[in-house]
Amino acid sequence: MGRLHEVTNISWGSRTVERLSEHLLTCAGDASPAWHALYTRYQHEKVTARILTDKGFEVFLPLYSASHRWKDRMKQLSLPLFPCYIFLRGGLDRRLDILSTPGAHSLVRSCGQFAVIPEQEIEAIRQVVGLCVSAEPHPFLNCGDHVRVKAGPLAGIEGILSRKKDQFKLILSVDLLHRSIAVEVDGAAVEPVNKR
Repeated sequence: MGRLHEVTNISWGSRTVERLSEHLLTCAGDASPAWHALYTRYQHEKVTARILTDKGFEVFLPLYSASHRWKDRMKQLSLPLFPCYIFLRGGLDRRLDILSTPGAHSLVRSCGQFAVIPEQEIEAIRQVVGLCVSAEPHPFLNCGDHVRVKAGPLAGIEGILSRKKDQFKLILSVDLLHRSIAVEVDGAAVEPVNKR
């Protein structure tokens, strides 16, 4: 039985990342469960994630906090770092349960098979979300300087270094989805990594 694995600041629960991250669960029926991406209807990510969790799937829905202004007020919202995508670990033997979930559209495929998201990509994003550092969606990058953070709470995470005004950002990507997120880093705390 799985649980919602990583969700922060979400309106339907008071759980925190620290509490949820204690549950490292696998789905029954998978000898070595892999991460997969589920494409969802726009703005249905949270509801779909909650229903899948209630069905026993292990779900990862990374969120970030954003301020939005309406005519009369400002409001803090928790939005998906990867709009229209939810990550699922294993459970493909229950595809009908997944795809019949309200808001679910399709499982992402590559070369005719259900695509696997590399564990290190999920772990890097999970670490960023767990530390509650400033992260936001970012245009996907194919090129740039590959770096590794050598000090601080993000030590060991690898990504692409980018600069926005006077701030350095570390770009973390899910290659399969062609989606990226950006997290602020100290430019002096990164070192180059040789990538093929």
